[in-house]
Amino acid sequence: MKAELISIGDEILIGQIVNTNSVFLAKQLNGIGLEIVQITAISDKKSIIINALDEARKRADIIILTGGLGPTKDDLTKQTLCEYFNDQLVKNEIVLLHIENIFKKYVNTPISEMNRAQANLPSKATLLHNKYGTAAGMWFLDQGQIFISLPGVPYEMKALIQDEVLPKIKKRFVLPAIYHKTILTYGLGESVIAERIEKWEDSLPKDIKLAYLPSIGRVRLRLSTTGAHMATIKKAVDIQVKKVIPLIQDIYYGTEEDKPIEVLIGEKLIEKKQTLSCAESCTGGAIAMRLTANSGASEYFSGSAVTYSPSSKTKLLGVPKYLMDQNGVVSLVVAEAMALGAQKKYGTDFAVATTGNAGPSKGDQKQDIGTVCVAIATPEKLESFKFNMGNNRIRVINKTVNQVFEILFRALLNS
Repeated sequence: MKAELISIGDEILIGQIVNTNSVFLAKQLNGIGLEIVQITAISDKKSIIINALDEARKRADIIILTGGLGPTKDDLTKQTLCEYFNDQLVKNEIVLLHIENIFKKYVNTPISEMNRAQANLPSKATLLHNKYGTAAGMWFLDQGQIFISLPGVPYEMKALIQDEVLPKIKKRFVLPAIYHKTILTYGLGESVIAERIEKWEDSLPKDIKLAYLPSIGRVRLRLSTTGAHMATIKKAVDIQVKKVIPLIQDIYYGTEEDKPIEVLIGEKLIEKKQTLSCAESCTGGAIAMRLTANSGASEYFSGSAVTYSPSSKTKLLGVPKYLMDQNGVVSLVVAEAMALGAQKKYGTDFAVATTGNAGPSKGDQKQDIGTVCVAIATPEKLESFKFNMGNNRIRVINKTVNQVFEILFRALLNS
């Protein structure tokens, strides 16, 4: 069963927003056994939408559109779908009541006729109830193919997919099981890993596919397969995972199971009933941001001190001025003092610290651009590491954050 995704909106095409909807949709649909054959972003123009629908139905059984369902004149999706399916708009009293209730409870301005017009839906559409917004979702069946139109607002679209669309698809079709397992590695590039596991990769069963997913500081190895029964394909993939782990033991950090390393760190800390704090200089709070993006982080994460200037390192973390004068701000001893300062300040079991020169200019730093020092204070010991992360500022910051998580996760596994 094949699906195609069409994102409608000029704001996507001019780079004003990032198309996160397609990422979410692809993951959700693939998770129930649908193969995504194409993802397209198009303009809010009737002729372009119609052409995209014509092309999509040549490739896919299910076509999902997002966007273009707002109340303004530039939102043309409903009118275009009426033309495409030779249909007309009719007032849906259920949707109208829902819109009126939203305005009564949550909106300070009076409801307009433009807002009420959002209750007008194509007569051939099956209503998909949008509990969070005024733009209803729509389900069409035409010549054996399914067309689904959803609002572009991410949280509204996500709720519709989970509450309305996926249950209807699963009820209508018998779908194959799809299983992915992703191995996390840190510290080596994809070409080095590929050479190391070449014989194992060549011996993989034909129905199990391996993908290398590199990013700054890490490479994920994703094994994927499909079949009639989840238990059978899961067992087949797990056998291959057990075979490859000994080949990459020094860079292996577990399996992702759709969880990033910062989530795995949080789970380990909760399991051990331990806590974490940060002292950040060159990363500027990026470590804390990644950690606190996950709900429940307050259970294990106490806080972060962003000590960007030398004086703040002294005031907030107690780093002696003479230590920075003698060794430079970017040094192992300063990173260690920062980690110990954070550990003491927040009273945590673990503390990590970063100090470095991310560039683009060297400024008054003694160290070259890209030089980063990382320290970790654990209940048992204090360690520090020095790296050269390159000469691109964003890359240096992101690579440092990933390196910190790698060091921290390894420490948690070994403690």
